[in-house]
Amino acid sequence: MESQTIRQTVKTHSVLICLVISVILIVIASLAYPGGSLLDKNSVGFQWSKNFLSNLFEPKALNGSDNPGRIWAIIGMAFHSVGYGIFFINMSKKIAQRQWANILKYIGAANILLIFLIATPLHDVGVISIVLTLIGLFSITVFILKSKLHFLKFCCIICLLTFYCFFFLFGFGYLGWAVIMQKVYNTSAMLLILALEYFTGYEDFIPMQSGKQEG
Repeated sequence: MESQTIRQTVKTHSVLICLVISVILIVIASLAYPGGSLLDKNSVGFQWSKNFLSNLFEPKALNGSDNPGRIWAIIGMAFHSVGYGIFFINMSKKIAQRQWANILKYIGAANILLIFLIATPLHDVGVISIVLTLIGLFSITVFILKSKLHFLKFCCIICLLTFYCFFFLFGFGYLGWAVIMQKVYNTSAMLLILALEYFTGYEDFIPMQSGKQEG
């Protein structure tokens, strides 16, 4: 009976567990990173305001030293990808419209693989997961805007804006700001995902029937 309770608890909080473990492992990886950043190849350690997270996944740091934190970063990204995948699959079960529910389910399944690829030599392929995540969050935002979850409406819009700001800064070569915005959009996305995971239910997305009177 106790083991069944533990399994149920893990299942219920799987997204939170995966994301927390992911963050812890990424922090460990950053502490083990030898040094070197986009602006200064000779800098010491990992600087959150100057290093892209992708630096943690390279066999060698930007200063040329072996990167002992890489293994922790890769494992952390594995948990990250599973957490995001489970989230989208869980959200698909809350959406009444089957076609949109299926889209979220497929995005979740694809992200379990693609997000992890960011930490491998297939990094460029893995970047597709960012686009899929953005599509998934945009789709969820549309349903949130039709709901009565007013605070989450605000959170969804802010989160999407952080993604767009990152793409703008990175695309136009403002890499110093893009490094910072990468952390901002990742943090805002994780917080939004946890809020959607715990504070939404199937009943929030049931479409209102026309002509239905509230009694």
